[in-house]
Amino acid sequence: MCGRFWLKTPPESLAALLEASLPADVPPVFTRPRYNIAPGQDVVIGRADGRGAGRVLAGARWGLVPHWAREASFGARTINARSETADVKPAFRDAFRQGRCVIPADGFYEWKPLGGRRKQPMAAAHADGSPMVFAGLWGRWRPEGAAAGLDTCTVLTCPANPALRGIHERMPVVLAPSSVAAWLDTGADPGRLKALLRPEPAGRQVVWAVGPGVNAVAHDGPELLAEVEAVEAVEEPGLFG
Repeated sequence: MCGRFWLKTPPESLAALLEASLPADVPPVFTRPRYNIAPGQDVVIGRADGRGAGRVLAGARWGLVPHWAREASFGARTINARSETADVKPAFRDAFRQGRCVIPADGFYEWKPLGGRRKQPMAAAHADGSPMVFAGLWGRWRPEGAAAGLDTCTVLTCPANPALRGIHERMPVVLAPSSVAAWLDTGADPGRLKALLRPEPAGRQVVWAVGPGVNAVAHDGPELLAEVEAVEAVEEPGLFG
């Protein structure tokens, strides 16, 4: 799964990486490095601009709310979508056809089981320091009678690669650079896109233990990424903990 990640790459660099434009009015989500991004918060996404003029970076709340949902709180259950079934599940299938996006990250956290409720927080990132590009879905939810809509998103997951299999059975889908254009192509055949949703090769990633500070969303600083030598057993946080 993917329940926490960090992003510190500047928006201008993300725009260049994804060949996307920045919005004229840059939302607050772009303004500072973030080291403990959690579900329910706004995140940066890259998507087609909707006018056939390329791609744009935008903000969206993490937790996809389908157009037919009655409450925005629905998104608490849809922070991740299994890549194997996202094209047919009611909560995700419309977005899979019409709302594919990417979610940039510099790395993500996972909690390694140590027995009982004890878990060790771990961090995973690219060994060369380059950003990751998660495959995602997005959509615009509008409450009945409301003039404005709420953009929301989810991270697609796949079976873990060998580097992460001992930590968790699932991992976010990290798109290969050559696959980003195909994933964002609004004219692509959705049936052929699932071939892109596979585990990233383990050799691209480095994984290390971090301290328990990441357990609380209120902690948000570069010290969260510091490697720890001793195993520090903590209870896994709630997704909004």
